[in-house]
This record gives sequence, C-alpha cells and structure tokens, in this order.
Amino acid sequence: MDYDVIVIGGGHAGIEASLASARMGAKTLLVTILVEQIGASSCNPAIGGLAKGHLVKEVDAIGGEMGLCTDATGIQFRILNASKGPAVRGSRAQIDMDRYRIYMRDVILKTPNLDVKQEMAESLIVENNEVKGVVTQLGCRYTASKVIITAGTFLNGVIHIGETQLSAGRQGEFASIGLSKSWRELGFEIGRLKTGTCARVDGTTIDFGQMEEQEGDDNPLPFSFRTDRASFDPIQLPCMVAYTNSSTHNIIEGNFYRAPLFSGQIDGVGPRYCPSIEDKINRFRDRERHQIFIEPQTLEANEFYLNGMSTSLPTDVQIDMIRSMAGMENAKIVRYGYAIEYDYIQPTELKHTLETKKIKNLYCAGQVNGTTGYEEAAAQGLMAGINAVLSLRGEEPFILGREEAYIGVLIDDLVTKGTKEPYRMFTSRAEYRLLLREDNADIRLSHYGDKFGLLDSEFFQKVKSKQDSINEAATFLHDNCATPTREFLAQLESIGEMKINDKTCWMDIIGRGEYDKRKLLIMLPEFEKYSDEVLEQILIEAKYSRYIEKQQQQIDRMHEMLHVKIPEDFDFKKVSGLSNEIVEKLGIANPPTLFGASEISGVTPAALEIIHIYIKMAQKTRGR
Repeated sequence: MDYDVIVIGGGHAGIEASLASARMGAKTLLVTILVEQIGASSCNPAIGGLAKGHLVKEVDAIGGEMGLCTDATGIQFRILNASKGPAVRGSRAQIDMDRYRIYMRDVILKTPNLDVKQEMAESLIVENNEVKGVVTQLGCRYTASKVIITAGTFLNGVIHIGETQLSAGRQGEFASIGLSKSWRELGFEIGRLKTGTCARVDGTTIDFGQMEEQEGDDNPLPFSFRTDRASFDPIQLPCMVAYTNSSTHNIIEGNFYRAPLFSGQIDGVGPRYCPSIEDKINRFRDRERHQIFIEPQTLEANEFYLNGMSTSLPTDVQIDMIRSMAGMENAKIVRYGYAIEYDYIQPTELKHTLETKKIKNLYCAGQVNGTTGYEEAAAQGLMAGINAVLSLRGEEPFILGREEAYIGVLIDDLVTKGTKEPYRMFTSRAEYRLLLREDNADIRLSHYGDKFGLLDSEFFQKVKSKQDSINEAATFLHDNCATPTREFLAQLESIGEMKINDKTCWMDIIGRGEYDKRKLLIMLPEFEKYSDEVLEQILIEAKYSRYIEKQQQQIDRMHEMLHVKIPEDFDFKKVSGLSNEIVEKLGIANPPTLFGASEISGVTPAALEIIHIYIKMAQKTRGR
C-alpha cells in the first residue's frame, strides 16, 4: 500500500481527519484541489456560535486543531447567550479568513506522516466491496487501507447566480464530477442539498456611521483549553449591524421571478435555519426589517461579509438591494453571493464510526454527510480520522454516546435518523445539555485525546489536576453544612444573599443565590487556593447540582436499559407508537438487546424507551 489513510478534501473535516490520522502514526495522504485553499472559509469567516461552540471545544479537548487556529487568527471573540445559563452559552469568534487558511495549511505541511497532493480525486478503487485507494484526474493512482471522503460542496457542485449556472465546488474552483459518479455507481443513496453565501463588500465604500456597533467581549476567552487564558489578548475588531427596509424588500420581491430558489432552477433542499434573504422576505412578509451583520473578513478590514444576506439573486439585483440599506448607498461588491447545489450521501448509509456500510474501509465526514457548518465538519473529520487508525490497529472503535458529547449527538442523529436538509447542531438536540457544557469539555473528553496520543501529556496532567480540585471542592460542599447563627446570617446579609432557616449544606447555599467568585471567597476563604477555572466550575456545579444529579440518573438508567435483552418472540408490530419503518427494520434485524436496536438507523431514543416499556409489560404478564 502507498498509504495507510487517504483523505480527500482539504476543508475543515479533511484537516481534522488528516491531522488525527497522521498524529496517531498512520502514513497519511491529503488530496486537495488547491493547497492554498486548505482551511478556506467558503461562507462566513467565523467559528463557533450556539451549540457550534460546544463542538469546537469538544474537538479541541480530544486534540483537534480548530480551537487553536481560531485563537491564533481570531479578530473578535464573544460569548453568545452570556446572560443565560452556561449550558446554552456559545463561544463565537470572527476570524481573519486569510490568516486562518495560512495557519492550517502550514500545520498540515509541517505535520510528520502527512503528505499533500494538489490533485482532484476522480474515482475510488474498490475491489470486493472494499476500498483500496483513489485515482486522480491526473491519472495518478494512490492506494491505501482506508479512505476518508471530506469533499464538502464539491461533489457535482453547481453554483447559481440568477440565471447563470457554473459547475464549481466553490466560486473559482472545479466541481468534483467523477467522484460523485463513482459514488452513484457503487450504489449509495445520494441526495441533493443547497447552501449559499453572501456578497462581500469593499470596506472603503461603507458608511459605518449609519450603523450600530457590536463590540467583542471586554475580557475575551480563548476557544482552546490549551491556550493560556492569562496571556490571551487578541485584537478585537468591531462588527456592525445594518437593517433591510421596505425598499430592500420591494427590490427583492419584485425579482422573485429571477430567483433560482423560486424559478425551479434549484432542486436541492436548503438550510431551514439559515435561509437566503429572498427566502426570508417570502416567508416573513410581515417583518418590517431584517438584521444584517457587517463583519470584517481580515485584520486589515478591507472586505466585509454581509451575514444574514445569503442570496442567489442576479448581480444587478444584489447591487440594488445592498445599496438600499442605510450606510450601504455607495457599496461596491467585491464578490457576489451565490447558491450552490451539491451531492451528499444519506448518512444512514454510515456506521457510527462514519465508515460506510456498503464499502468496507471507506469513511465520509462533513458536508458530504448532509451537515452544514465548519464546526460540524471538523467534529466528523476528527472522529473519522481516529476511527480509521483504530481500525488499522484492530482496536475497538471510538464512538461517543449522546450523554458524553455534542459530537455523539451529531453523529447519532445522522446515522440513525438521516437528513433531508442540511443538518445544523442546536443545544436543543442534546438531551443532557446541562452535563455537556462548553466549559467542561476538557474534563469530559481529554482522556480520549490522551489515550489516542493527540494531546500533550503536560496539558492532560493539568486537566487531571483541575478535575481533582473540582472533585475535592464539590465533596466539601456536599459534606459540610452551615448553621443559621447570628454571625453567619449577618455575613449572608452583607453580600446580599438570603438567610437560611435550618442547617444547610454548602452546595445548596452556594447554588441557590447569585453567587460569583467574590461572594464565594467571602463565605469560603479557604477556596482561595483554587484557580479561577476551578472556581467557575464549582459555581456552575453548585447552581445546577440538583438538575445535574437528575440527568446523571437518567443516563445511568439509559445505560442499564441498553443491556436489556429483547425476547426472541417479541412482536414489534404490537408496540404502539413505533413507525412502520422502524417496525420493519427491527423485524428484519431482530436485535438481541436494546443496544443492538439502538445501532439500527432510524431507531430513536424515544423508540427505545417505548420498546423497553413493552418488554417490562410482557415480563410482568409472564410473571403472573
């Protein structure tokens, strides 16, 4: 074999897949159309956001590169939902799209065990339903034990700008026609999706004085747990906020007949939660205006991205609608917005390892699996890379549960439910989000990164020390109580907290009010020995301790439930509440346990709960 692992595509999924593979010791090849476009921001030059920030933190905790690169190239850092509970907060950073790309390219080129070829994968080499390598458009043949496809929007990609259609995977770059054809010939269920991007505008032609300013956080926090918080002091460029108006809406609505989205020119299904501006105007006709974020793309702020104005309208319409907004009257468009249609594999064709069921040793990660977003792509790429190497070694696969990580939720949703629209991560998708917070991703997952050799041992020891301190403090808070003496009540009153009437454990005292670090140390000065990070965790754990306990109990019950055996004569057709599709799949597979049932695509956690109830009912009936 030429290589152990071949990764096709140099986007966010391909980066994490190839780095994980190479860093785990596998001889790896990254095949990408343009080396200088490794890590390119095809759409918005930003990393993170609500739920997406969780994914980046988890990728980082396991040893991925996205968080480190974001810290090195970010130009504005903010915590979204900062006023809400920690479970639904999301880190977001505007990045310098040029520096981000250069950083990732340099990391790739400097990584041992990792070769890079600027070629386009044209077809897969498959023998006896097992992938053996790839052939490129130059006729080069590369063999490998494992192949990971991370082709993004390039598979049979078609760009739409008004009536104009271009065969491309990204503006100015070739579409991958041959590889898509190869997929179809192998019998995969292929669908068609659509996404889009916004116009970019020359910064010197924008009147920012007519817009609202949106600053970054005063004390920004890094994305990576491996970035030193004490010395983290990034440049914080402001973003601006503009608004559409009735004139904007009239221009867009008056050109609906020229919009590929409405004319029948586009067949692919677009992202429901990130609609184009023409789709917004059509769906929300009662809205007087829509918010548009004017975001710098680089540190030099020469070019701005119009976040919220994704479009495939003709170029003349794009000019008119942008110039109709206050502050944009003289705007010059550098790059027009466009929609892009592309092929994707129905993710129910995949195992939880992201290996395809039909073709052995072939993995898929990123937008080719029906997802949208850099963060979802990076998470899948990391998991595919790790699992490819573990399979090479003959070791157990790495599968994160829904109770362990957002990554586990993401992959489980994809391979069990599939998707007919671009899948985007939300906090609401995670059943155990109080446990799966951004702030504790290192504690939850870094032991995996250490196990796979993806994390520095010194960093992992710091995480373990942090975990030990949190456990020590939590034990103290649970085991020790305060009594309502006159002196103690006066101390509570002095910090503006409610008095207690009975003997109360410290965990409940700290958890019931609006405690911060200052108040905590006044009440428990012995906690001054702990770092700020440890104190943050202590405050969160105290505030949500009862809810966290309940979620942990639910997880324990779920683990116990998955080991339940399904009787051989169990009739799934008699289970009320299951879809016909699930009943059919279960009847064919006849899984011996509920865990076996959970591995079948389309069988949801809710369906497992129902089956479990019926099994217990059947057992009670037999017991009589």
